[in-house]
Amino acid sequence: MAEKHTGPINITAANIEKYLGKKRFHYDKIEGENETGVTTGLAWTVVGGDTLSIETAVLPGNGTLVLTGQLGEVMQESAKAGISYIRSKAKELGIDENFYKEKDLHIHIPEGATPKDGPSAGVTMCTSVISALTAIPVKKDLAMTGEITLRGKVLPVGGIREKVLAAHRAGITTVILPKENEADIEEIPSKVRRRIRLVLVESLDEILKEALVK
Repeated sequence: MAEKHTGPINITAANIEKYLGKKRFHYDKIEGENETGVTTGLAWTVVGGDTLSIETAVLPGNGTLVLTGQLGEVMQESAKAGISYIRSKAKELGIDENFYKEKDLHIHIPEGATPKDGPSAGVTMCTSVISALTAIPVKKDLAMTGEITLRGKVLPVGGIREKVLAAHRAGITTVILPKENEADIEEIPSKVRRRIRLVLVESLDEILKEALVK
């Protein structure tokens, strides 16, 4: 318009790249089949929420825990707390009680170029490890957020509105939230609440019943 073009300009999805250039940012879309050892977490960033894929591999070894993907100190501590919880519940979970001596665990968060930290992925990492050790897949269309204690209690986290919006954008249909975050649900737009199933939990046992494929 500054160059004296006349007439209206019709901007559509088909021609918007002509005016703004190539797309610079891409969001995850949750697709594919249920997988063993793969869970979807939710993260808060300065530009909104995002999904967080967490993978666990169980390897022959001597109990080494490997964490990759630029995890910050808080997330590393969350992973270790989750392992301790699993050790205390191994028999109930149907896991070999000596797994921490005879198996190596590798927990990885892809997109390692971006540092990740914060107390919100504890339940996601713990569920990923349990799925890998039991060989029971996790539902693909489900995401979760929350911190975990050594007793398996799920603690509240921040950024609920942004995280649920990110889950909805990625095609997630069920989101597991800490029970203590119930008041934050009101901040989620009503049209999103109608399209996504929110499950409030207080313990990891409740998460496993909801997340693992029966």
